[in-house]
Amino acid sequence: MVGYILRRVGMMIPTILVISVISFVIIQLPPGDYLTSYAMGLRQQGEYVDEAELEALRVRYGLGQPVYVQYWKWISGIILRGDWGQSMEWQRPVKDLIWDRMALTVFLSLISVLVSWFVAIPVGVFSAVKQYSVLDYVFSALSFIGTGMPGFMIALIIMWIAMRQFGMNVGGLFSQEYMLESWSWAKLVDLLKHLWIPVIVIAVGSTAGSIRTTRANLLDELNKPYVETARAKGLKESKMIWKYPVRVSMNPFFSTVGWTLANLISGQTLVAVVLSLQTTGPMMLRALTSQDMYLAGSFLLLLSTLTVIGTLISDVLLAWVDPRIRMES
Repeated sequence: MVGYILRRVGMMIPTILVISVISFVIIQLPPGDYLTSYAMGLRQQGEYVDEAELEALRVRYGLGQPVYVQYWKWISGIILRGDWGQSMEWQRPVKDLIWDRMALTVFLSLISVLVSWFVAIPVGVFSAVKQYSVLDYVFSALSFIGTGMPGFMIALIIMWIAMRQFGMNVGGLFSQEYMLESWSWAKLVDLLKHLWIPVIVIAVGSTAGSIRTTRANLLDELNKPYVETARAKGLKESKMIWKYPVRVSMNPFFSTVGWTLANLISGQTLVAVVLSLQTTGPMMLRALTSQDMYLAGSFLLLLSTLTVIGTLISDVLLAWVDPRIRMES
C-alpha cells in the first residue's frame, strides 16, 4: 500500500508543473493583455489615457517580457516566497483575494456534497432493491429531471418563487448589513439563513446523477454469484446488501473526489453568478475575461492542484475499498 501511494505522489509533482505551464500559456493566448483592455475601456468612455502610466504598469507587471520570463517570475514567486503576484484589476495581492473567498466556497461546497451523498446513497440503494416499484419510477423521473436541468435555471426558478410567493430576496450569502462586517455570531446566523438556497441548487444536479449511478452499479452487483451465495447461507438481506454489494457500488463516489475538490474552488460559477454568491467562482470568471494573468493563473493552478490531489485521494480510497485495484497497479 505504501509503495502504491509513493508511486502516485511521484507522478503528482511533474503533472502539476506541466499543468501550470499550460494554464499560464492559455491565459496569454488571446490578443492583448489586461492593460490593453483597460485602456480600450477608458477610451470608449471618452476618458484620457496616460500612455506613460500604462507603460510603467506594463514594466511593473512584466507584460513586455516573453511569456516564459513572465511564467518564471510568477511560479518562482509562489514556490520560493509564497508570493502569488499582484492582481492588476483589484490592486491587491492575489493570495489575499483568493483566501478571502476560499473559506466560504469550501464551506458551501462541502455542505452541498454531504447533502448530495446523504440523499443519493439511500435513495439509489432503495431504487435498486425495489426495482420497478412505484417509488423507483418516481425517483428515476426526478433524477432524470435533476440531471437534465442546468443549475443556473434551478437557481432562477427558486429565486422567482421566493420573490413572487414569499417576498424573499434569496441572492447572496449575507444580508446587506453584514456584507462587510467582521465575523460574529450574528453574521454566522445570517449566513445559515441564506445558505439553504445555494445548497439545494448546487446539490440537485450531483444528487440526481449519483442516484442513477448508485442504482445502476448496485443492480449489477445484486446479480453476481457472491450475493446468491450469501443469501443461500441465510445472511440477513439488509445486512448482506449494505455490507457487500453497496460497498462495491460506492467506487464511483470515491473516484469522483478529484472533481469534488476542484469544485470547492470553482464553486459552481454560473450558479454563483446568478445567486450573487461571494465565492471564488465569479472572481475567477472575471479574472479570465479581463486577462488578469496572476489572479487567473493562480485560480487555474489551484484548480489543477486540487484535482491532482483529489485524484490521489480517490486512488488511495479505491485501493482501500477494493484490493483488486491495488494489486493491479
